[in-house]
Amino acid sequence: MTKADIAEKIQDSTGLTKKESAEMMEAVFSIMKNTLESGETLKISGFGSFLVKEKADRRGRNPQTGEAITIKARRILTFKPSNLLRDAINGTEE
Repeated sequence: MTKADIAEKIQDSTGLTKKESAEMMEAVFSIMKNTLESGETLKISGFGSFLVKEKADRRGRNPQTGEAITIKARRILTFKPSNLLRDAINGTEE
């Protein structure tokens, strides 16, 4: 599913114009992005949680040369689905 598909579904379910639907979707994504960039957890009830985790420096190896290297610290984004979403995906929804 693409952003255009999401905007179309918003349009179908709300009766907004295509442009208004796309603007609404972009606004929501912008809020989500800004929240995650600041390192906050984004929790959407009934859907799941987006978490920003810190990874420390670690030792690695260049597979071509065998040379030891240091992989720099970084932040990663993880997603943990809610039990409702997990059950819906697995077909065990009550």
